Amino acid sequence: MACNSCSTGKDGQPKGCKNNGTCGTDSCNKLTVFDWLSNMSLPNGEKPFDWVEVRFKNGRKNYYKNTENLSLSIGDIVATQAQAGHDIGMVTLAGELVRVQMKRKKIDDNPEEIFKIYRKASQRDIDIWSGARDKEEAMKVKARQFAIDLKLQMKISDIEYQGDASKATFYYTAEERVDFRELIKVFAKEFRTRIEMKQVGFRQEAARLGGVGSCGRELCCSTWLTDFRSVSTSAARYQQLSLNPQKLAGQCGKLKCCLNYELDTYLDALKEFPKTDIKLQTAKGTAVCQKTDIFKGYMWYAYEGEWMHWHKLTTDQANEIIQLNSKKKKVASLEEYADELIEDTKTDFENVVGQDSLTRFDNPKRKKKRRNNRNRNKRKPQKNAK
Repeated sequence: MACNSCSTGKDGQPKGCKNNGTCGTDSCNKLTVFDWLSNMSLPNGEKPFDWVEVRFKNGRKNYYKNTENLSLSIGDIVATQAQAGHDIGMVTLAGELVRVQMKRKKIDDNPEEIFKIYRKASQRDIDIWSGARDKEEAMKVKARQFAIDLKLQMKISDIEYQGDASKATFYYTAEERVDFRELIKVFAKEFRTRIEMKQVGFRQEAARLGGVGSCGRELCCSTWLTDFRSVSTSAARYQQLSLNPQKLAGQCGKLKCCLNYELDTYLDALKEFPKTDIKLQTAKGTAVCQKTDIFKGYMWYAYEGEWMHWHKLTTDQANEIIQLNSKKKKVASLEEYADELIEDTKTDFENVVGQDSLTRFDNPKRKKKRRNNRNRNKRKPQKNAK
């Protein structure tokens, strides 16, 4: 599935298309859908589905109707209908699988307003499109400076030109609502084109720009993650993680999406644990939960007033005591339950391969006592020659 630009180059070094997860040749794109129906023929009398999936810059996708019955395949550059003028995009999916995708995304294939494909892009269309995209980086620098001069609390993250260069869409992020009416006037006067402002979230911005996370890998949102689910601090609490914003926040400044990956497993494991706010009633005193170990299934309790002495119980033992307390019965003490636990003995490994110990440099070497050889080394005084 990798493209030629992602293969190895000279001396085995990887080339890399450097598109931050969005492949320029559309063969290893995170949004590319494998057409598993391409080798299947339609029954007799059935017409092929006349809708096509087209992708634009930054992974934006739309579905267009092939009213001209053009022979389209994946990778073709086409001119599509827009609100005003036309846009240039790449065909990423055609055939019956488009029907499945539209049904999954709940898109009606018989809408009142139909956007269609005009034609396959000519060389003139591609030249205008390429020339417009070459202007985007310089425009972004100027646009950010204009926003700073107007003292607007916003950040221009990216600019996307329409295929016919008649409109420029400015993507921005902001914490609060921004009044950018004056900014649009400045943009229209400077860039001399139709302006559209579109606000995106911080996660969408990180996915568009790409980057490397604290795990050392590329961001999930810029490589394979396509949907952004809400992440709350309760996900970190269930996994017993430290509520440190610097460690839990990703490149976008929000909570990391990976906090949801193992959350279901932790929730299933916590079903066997009693609630930590339930106190254990014993004849010796009331015990309060201090710590839980989800992986090993242990819970530590301490008597009220004796907070320094913890007693380790299994979840079954804690549930048994809670069940007895619900029947208004008290156990003698936690010690009789804690003593039943068999501690794991430490395994001593033998050195069977003859390697030196890794801690051989930890112990300082003994200093050798220097012998007092001063008297021995002293030369005997020579007698004066007569």
